[in-house]
Amino acid sequence: MMVKLRNLVLFFMLLTVVAPILLYTDPAASFKTPFSKRDFLEDVTALTFNSDENRLNLLPRESPAVLRGGGGEEVVVYSVDKNSRRQEARDQLSARVLSATDDDDDNSIKQVADSASEIHSRERTPVQLSQQTSEKVDDHHDEPNAFGAKKEKGNNVLLPDAQVRHLKDQLIRAKVYLSLPSAKANPHFVRELRLRVKEVQRALADASKDSDLPKTAIDKLKAMEQTLAKGKQIQDDCSTVVKKLRAMLHSAEEQLRVHKKQTMFLTQLTAKTIPKGLHCLPLRLTTDYYALNSSQQQFPNQDKLEDTQLYHYALFSDNVLATSVVVNSTITNAKHPSKHVFHIVTDRLNYAAMRMWFLDNPPGKATIQVQNVEEFTWLNSSYSPVLKQLSSRSMIDYYFRAHHTNSDTNIKFRNPKYLSILNHLRFYLPEIFPKLSKVLFLDDDIVVQKDLSGLWLVDLKGNVNGAVETCGESFHRFDRYLNFSNPLISKNFDPRACGWAYGMNVFDLDEWKRQNITEVYHRWQDLNQDRELWKLGTLPPGLITFWRRTYPLDRKWHTLGLGYNPSVNQRDIERAAVIHYNGNLKPWLEIGIPRYRGFWSKHVDYEHVYLRECNINP
Repeated sequence: MMVKLRNLVLFFMLLTVVAPILLYTDPAASFKTPFSKRDFLEDVTALTFNSDENRLNLLPRESPAVLRGGGGEEVVVYSVDKNSRRQEARDQLSARVLSATDDDDDNSIKQVADSASEIHSRERTPVQLSQQTSEKVDDHHDEPNAFGAKKEKGNNVLLPDAQVRHLKDQLIRAKVYLSLPSAKANPHFVRELRLRVKEVQRALADASKDSDLPKTAIDKLKAMEQTLAKGKQIQDDCSTVVKKLRAMLHSAEEQLRVHKKQTMFLTQLTAKTIPKGLHCLPLRLTTDYYALNSSQQQFPNQDKLEDTQLYHYALFSDNVLATSVVVNSTITNAKHPSKHVFHIVTDRLNYAAMRMWFLDNPPGKATIQVQNVEEFTWLNSSYSPVLKQLSSRSMIDYYFRAHHTNSDTNIKFRNPKYLSILNHLRFYLPEIFPKLSKVLFLDDDIVVQKDLSGLWLVDLKGNVNGAVETCGESFHRFDRYLNFSNPLISKNFDPRACGWAYGMNVFDLDEWKRQNITEVYHRWQDLNQDRELWKLGTLPPGLITFWRRTYPLDRKWHTLGLGYNPSVNQRDIERAAVIHYNGNLKPWLEIGIPRYRGFWSKHVDYEHVYLRECNINP
């Protein structure tokens, strides 16, 4: 009996133990696969980030470390145990933040932020950027990196030569800090900043592009950036900095104005100065010319000079080398060189040299005539008003006196080249070539690139002058050249009328004589004795003389601007029959625009004995 009772008690005790297990445990649980490590981590991380921070107080709190990048941005990075994998990833991110301005690749703040997001999503570590840093990233995403490379807003393309730009920007900022009272009160900072300025100046030197910089430039840039960051902490008054920058801006503008004026003066001076080589050349040629006998001084084919069936060119110049380029380029591109006749008129000083050059360098089958303007006995002050004016004391004073009360502020208005009668011969073509019907006038600063014989076939429709119009630009209209405040001008001409170019002009001499154009020119020259109607050169009187007598030629015949405009369209240059170096930057001068010099120099034989003796080089 006692045994049965004991067994019953043991059964109930076992039941009290097993029953709760059976009631509260899933019968199929034992057959399920245990949680994987990955699932477990996901659950834990989800719990961590979805819970309120106050419920995680049992976890060790992280201490913030503030890091400062090269651009001055503060980045707050939270660190935990050094041996953890999370800390390693966070350290890598911190290093990339610090080197965002030090790497030569395209590392930018955006890439660093992307890396932070990647680490955050991969390991769920609580790495955060401060709100201030986020705002700076948004507002200054075009800040330079350590190489000075700046990115355009919304664009990942680096600005060209960004290192040079950044170094120059640092020098400006340094000058501002050195001039501020708060910075001057800190001698240690001033010494350090001046040292950095010298280092950057030496690194920058005359570099105009990044490839010119030494390898140490990047280190200098970073060191300067750190010093400037100290200056920013010392001087926190923005109004003082703004005032200083305004003063520097006004000073820079004034210096720029002075430099522009000096540049204009020096450019005009250089344009009027004859290089040593071009001065030597006519002297050597003249010496050799007078060593020839009279029969050797004569040109062949002189019977063609008045043949109206041929193509006649008028060229008035005292520059032997420039004239040779015009003739050589024309003949090189001519389909029938034997049909081309060049009538060259020069002054007494260069007459022998000009003849000697073409005697020694005949232009193939073409015909050459060289005349001396002094031998035009009909051209005198009693006949030509401009000659009378050019020889007057008032005109000489106007062009040559350095200081007088009524002088023009623009020195180009007083260029003595306008005293040369060669510059005004273009108004006397029928008198110079009385038996010719049509002449193509060429300046000595042009280069011919195509055959020009087609110009003799152009119907001028009763006009005297055929020229390419230049009113594509606003400053090439009549009001740019003529004084429309004078009633004589305002009543007779339209200020918005389209100008045209000298340099390559077709003149119908028969129509010229029929309309008595020379007399029109004389009348207006008499009216302009006091230079009240126009001041500069031969184009203004040309616009007046050939007013409503000019036929517009196709633009492909004549492209201008190679003597002053460095941005002439390359396509326009290539398709032009004639390119014109109008302006002060002539191709035979050192100040000539390098981009265009090759079009001119390819027609010069620099191995010629005269050019080598006079040291004339490309």
